[in-house]
Amino acid sequence: MKIIFLFLILILTGCGNESTEEILPPPVKVIQVGETLQTQTENFAGVVRGRYETNLAFQTGGKILSRNVEVGNFVRAGEILMQIDQKDAAQQLNAANAQVDSARASLNLAKSNFERYSQLFSENAISAAMLDQYKTSYENAVASYNAAVAQSKQFSNNLDYTKLVANSDGVISKINAEVGQVVSAGQTVLTLVQTSEFEIEIDVPENKLSEIEIGRIAEISFWANEDKILGSVREISPVADSVSRTYRTRISIPQNDKIQLGMTANAEFVSKKLNGYILPLSAIYQNSNTPQVWIVTDENKAALKNVTVENFSGNEVVVRGLSANDKVVVAGVHKLREGQDVRVLEVAQ
Repeated sequence: MKIIFLFLILILTGCGNESTEEILPPPVKVIQVGETLQTQTENFAGVVRGRYETNLAFQTGGKILSRNVEVGNFVRAGEILMQIDQKDAAQQLNAANAQVDSARASLNLAKSNFERYSQLFSENAISAAMLDQYKTSYENAVASYNAAVAQSKQFSNNLDYTKLVANSDGVISKINAEVGQVVSAGQTVLTLVQTSEFEIEIDVPENKLSEIEIGRIAEISFWANEDKILGSVREISPVADSVSRTYRTRISIPQNDKIQLGMTANAEFVSKKLNGYILPLSAIYQNSNTPQVWIVTDENKAALKNVTVENFSGNEVVVRGLSANDKVVVAGVHKLREGQDVRVLEVAQ
């Protein structure tokens, strides 16, 4: 009898433990969000150029006799770069000088006659009409002499124009004519780039043009070295290139001894900052057209909250619609239901 009684007690005790066993809420891993600033960047390939590039040309035509520079040579202001044949210019100058001598002789004669007849007029030996004739002859001689001198100076300048001289310090970037070639006045034969100020030249497509404005700051990096400098947009072409349909843009940069003409550069523009919240992509719950996330309330219950996706970046997503310090579930979002009790397993920042 005692054995049966003990057996019944054990059975009742076991049933009581089974009925009072606590069922815990499912654990969830959450992240506590904080407002952040999401930035976007735009990168453009560019080339180092000189701000001032001058196309050099002779001011008179002729046959090129000598070229004293090569592409890449550094030259000083006043240095002779090219020279054309001086024969024609020299002959023209000689003829002009002969005209000056002839005009000077005529002027001296006209002056002498005018002075002599002026003396005779003062003695009442000739009429006023005759004196006026010699005065006019003298004035014409003065004008002819001045014209001859001016023409002589012009041909003298033409003789100087047979020498192409650098207008400033710089580097020869292009040669468009060679020795033996006959060139006309104004025809570009050399390109001189001043080295006093460099710029970065980039091509901006039309769909990005609205994001680039005069004065905008860009971070410039170079393939040839690890230097990074800041530049400022100085000029944007108002007309698109006829072939590439891009807009040529110039970025001013500070002087740097490591930067050389023609170097490859990259211009990085930081876009306007977006206020939002960065979440793992696994936090997004979507079974309709509206993306949502599960948050854990202060009562440790699961609740859905609508969000707006702003941007994707790898395994992260930037969203709007949350509040600072919301606890967002980042794993197992498809196993939860609205109002369900949950147990926070881990809170990440």
